[in-house]
Amino acid sequence: MNFDENRFTSPAQPQPPVPARRGKSTTTWFALYGFLFISIALFAYVTNVLLGPLRLVLFNPHFFLRINELVIWYSGIPLVIGTALISWDLFRNVTRIRHAKFVRNDPPANRFLTVALTAYNDERSISGAVQDFRVHPLVKRVIVISNNSTDKTMELATQAGAIVFNETRQGYGACVHRALRESLKFDDTELTMLCEGDLTFRAADIDKFMAYIPHADVVNGSRIVEQLQERVTQLSLYMHYGNLFAGKVLELKHLGMVSLTDVGTTYKLCRNATLRELMPRLDPQINLEFNAYFLDTALTAGARILECPITFYPRVGTSKGGNVNNRVATRLGLSMLLGIFVNWKGHTHE
Repeated sequence: MNFDENRFTSPAQPQPPVPARRGKSTTTWFALYGFLFISIALFAYVTNVLLGPLRLVLFNPHFFLRINELVIWYSGIPLVIGTALISWDLFRNVTRIRHAKFVRNDPPANRFLTVALTAYNDERSISGAVQDFRVHPLVKRVIVISNNSTDKTMELATQAGAIVFNETRQGYGACVHRALRESLKFDDTELTMLCEGDLTFRAADIDKFMAYIPHADVVNGSRIVEQLQERVTQLSLYMHYGNLFAGKVLELKHLGMVSLTDVGTTYKLCRNATLRELMPRLDPQINLEFNAYFLDTALTAGARILECPITFYPRVGTSKGGNVNNRVATRLGLSMLLGIFVNWKGHTHE
């Protein structure tokens, strides 16, 4: 599957001599695994330093001193390897990409949106969320995908004016996948806005997304802006910087092609032409990691992704996803890293 090259060129500028992407894939593994080697080296070094004082209270301090010395010495090997890999990517691949890049300026001919909201037992928030998006002048319709809700989510969403579906396959990924499929069935909109029905995100940010979409295939919302976070949201300090870390790791995988700070947000605006090409690649069995997986898949396919700073509000109702607590967030983060470094297929996060 290949993207249409014409969509990556600016009408106001000539075609660049070299496409600003690596053929069918934008993945650069050198910097990504270079970072992994450096992380291993630093972990070994710091752990060894912290355990060093133990030799003072043990019976054979000279033996453990020798171990300390060996670990510190040999931790330099992955450090050198990692530095070399990152340098290779920076000076070979990234330099080539930066010389070929250009600013895309391709406003969509049709500025109207289909908004798709995911929902799971969101009866306390779904009516307000649907009404909030429906009154925006660019929104043609609001779709709500309930994931086997056992409360009045579907009933209240219908009353609020949404087109409602129930996705019987349990899981966040299955719900998002269904939302995208249903949105693509409408031919009077060229853009799909994916969001959630818990009122953590608001329709007022649509105007921000629309300012970015001429330059991208997908505009991903970023919650990692301190001034745009309301008090007492689900995004704890730990989750804030955890998302930032995961975003930068994924950025390393596609070094020179994207800037990322938040890989966990649902709120994103997509061109339907891009979604149609991506859908066969997307696996609905990927669960809570689906947003990071979506970004990685789109970047690997050559899609242009930009981040847009968005406002983030306290959730109305109870969280059921990766923001339940820091323990769940840690498991989700580790699962995301596994997908980025190894493979998204064949593992899900329940």
